[in-house]
Amino acid sequence: MDWNQLISNRRLGQEYRHAKRHDDRTEFKRDYDRLIFSAPFRRLQNKTQVFPLPGSIFVHNRLTHSLEVASVGMSLGNDVAQQLIRTTRPELRGTMFEQIGQIVSTACLAHDLGNPPFGHSGEKAVQTFFTEGPGSELKERLTPIFWDDITHFEGNANAFRLLTHQFCGRRPGGFVMTYSTLASIVKYPCASSAAGKKGKFGFFESERENYLRIADTLGIRRLSADGEPLRYARHPLVYLVEAADDICYEIMDLEDAHKLKILSYDETERLLLSFFDEMGQNRIKQRIEEEQVDDPNEKVVYMRSCVIGLLEHECVQTFIANEQQILDGTFEGSLIGHMSELPRQAYKDCASLSVRRIYKSKPVLDVELSGYKIMETLMQQMVRAVLNPDRYYSQQLIGRVSSQYDIHATDLETRLMAVIDYIAGMTDVYALDVYQKINGISLPIV
Repeated sequence: MDWNQLISNRRLGQEYRHAKRHDDRTEFKRDYDRLIFSAPFRRLQNKTQVFPLPGSIFVHNRLTHSLEVASVGMSLGNDVAQQLIRTTRPELRGTMFEQIGQIVSTACLAHDLGNPPFGHSGEKAVQTFFTEGPGSELKERLTPIFWDDITHFEGNANAFRLLTHQFCGRRPGGFVMTYSTLASIVKYPCASSAAGKKGKFGFFESERENYLRIADTLGIRRLSADGEPLRYARHPLVYLVEAADDICYEIMDLEDAHKLKILSYDETERLLLSFFDEMGQNRIKQRIEEEQVDDPNEKVVYMRSCVIGLLEHECVQTFIANEQQILDGTFEGSLIGHMSELPRQAYKDCASLSVRRIYKSKPVLDVELSGYKIMETLMQQMVRAVLNPDRYYSQQLIGRVSSQYDIHATDLETRLMAVIDYIAGMTDVYALDVYQKINGISLPIV
């Protein structure tokens, strides 16, 4: 793959249109601004990241997480661009390659847009409705590839759909984003039929042609042979988006767990300092003493910022060291997984503890259990409605659905996808509200 081809400001849906410019923003900055001001991005403020949405203690939601990931992504992209131009790629100076920090940052803003309410629990509720629930009876009425799509329903693929699909009343190209920004969010660039054991894929069949057009234009390497399920190498910038996400969710979850007293200060300090050698640890402790910081939360904030700075530097060096493999489409794993030994092992230890102590803590499990039940009920009621649209109660439910979703289509698969679009686009709070209303638990007049 070639950087000069991989970085393109061509826009999906407006490939041959050159809009008049009223300011000096780059096309990639326009992408960023377009997302910041969008309704799907605002809705992230009411979607759970890990812990229940805040009471007296404010923890991360999908919105604050995405903003932090975008910040780290900007640093990763800028540092990679500067170092490559200075060392091995001087010919890229003065080209759009210098703007990859903006592209990565924008893709980071978008990386969670397709996540349904209640995160992974919501994803599983959609999947299992069709594999284990009443939806399993529909298999014979649906095409195999659509069945693969919905039984592997995945937030990453849904983000690509949200940004590129022409919903009812909308313009062609969806958000009309640049090709490079769109390619940079596709973490698993394959069709659902190639999802494998992890069940991860990058685009639904309905957006297949959009991805093919982008991949072919950017020269993204195709890995599958003719007749095999479609599979591509990642766009190189995906590795930087993934690294920014990996850095933020793992380290910020530790900070949130400390605030919620799931982890003690001593445990949190030990985990954060373990990323550094003895000299580095002593330097951090000395700085905290010199600044006379006594607040445990403030100490954690400072140590956390040091860890993020270290991981950002490590991922930049890893990307540069493996640039040719990344361009060849042969690099395997993540940048985090190829860091130097000390921070890599420390990250593994944090991840292991997070699974045991954070992701299986009672507050998190309670949200997942409740969220799963809410999503399961919404799927059951809404799918039943589109299967029997002439019934009175079905018409009442369908009447709640936004006009952008093609809920009245004659084709069953289109109606089912409209249901998934509608439910996946809900916030946690709205999903709970709809659940209570359709079950008669909550009445507006009471």
